[in-house]
Amino acid sequence: MEIRKPNDSELKDIILLSPQAVFDGTLGKVKPTNEKIKHLVEPLLEKGGYYLIATENEKIMGWILLGVSKDQFTEKMHGFIYELFVREEFRGNGISKWLLRTAFEHLRQDGYSEVRLSAFVGNKAIKLYEKMGFNIRTVSMSLSL
Repeated sequence: MEIRKPNDSELKDIILLSPQAVFDGTLGKVKPTNEKIKHLVEPLLEKGGYYLIATENEKIMGWILLGVSKDQFTEKMHGFIYELFVREEFRGNGISKWLLRTAFEHLRQDGYSEVRLSAFVGNKAIKLYEKMGFNIRTVSMSLSL
């Protein structure tokens, strides 16, 4: 397995597969269109964000989208994981851990001392994040009216 930045063709493939990633990550609550994904991702990429992909035999197995975010209270910049996804047929092989570890190293090299992410309550990935050292920092709540 190789983890690296995608080429232009692979980036297009990721954008096409991203609605499924968002759907899975939001536990079926959100399934954006490809246009919506482009609208969300392009500004991140323009500001220096980037994908890392896990590949084997030229097949994309999964990816992680890294970028930057600013703490709303301290104004301090930190690394941010916007998306982590492993295609269903490759799950259970430790790919998420490899992607996260590689992302941590890239963010360290980019000068960040902290990385954050957001996850929907009930997402099975939360257990992985906790095993990788993440702690719950804030809780977002909602109430239907």
